[in-house]
Amino acid sequence: MTAPATFLRACGLSELEEGTPKRVELDGTPVSVVQTEGEVFAIYDICSHANVSLSEGEVEDCQIECWLHGSSFDLRTGKPSGLPATRPVPVYPVKIEGDDVLVSLTQES
Repeated sequence: MTAPATFLRACGLSELEEGTPKRVELDGTPVSVVQTEGEVFAIYDICSHANVSLSEGEVEDCQIECWLHGSSFDLRTGKPSGLPATRPVPVYPVKIEGDDVLVSLTQES
């Protein structure tokens, strides 16, 4: 039997701008929170190819791009869509309660 996921407050929904990643740290884990296409996503903030913050990249079509080498990661699955990255990055469950964006560090994928 698995323990229920613990959700931590990442930020306020009102702090997010459409398509602009926000870097937060939850229990020492860097997370990029992104509001796009009517949803809020949470993805590990470090590119799996290079030690670069994904929250500094562009968001388009539910993908976040690593600004250094151009790999994009699907915000829903964490899977890279092109080289040079070949390994996915973790994505995390998100809940919205009022203005609070809550993220569980329990990985979805």
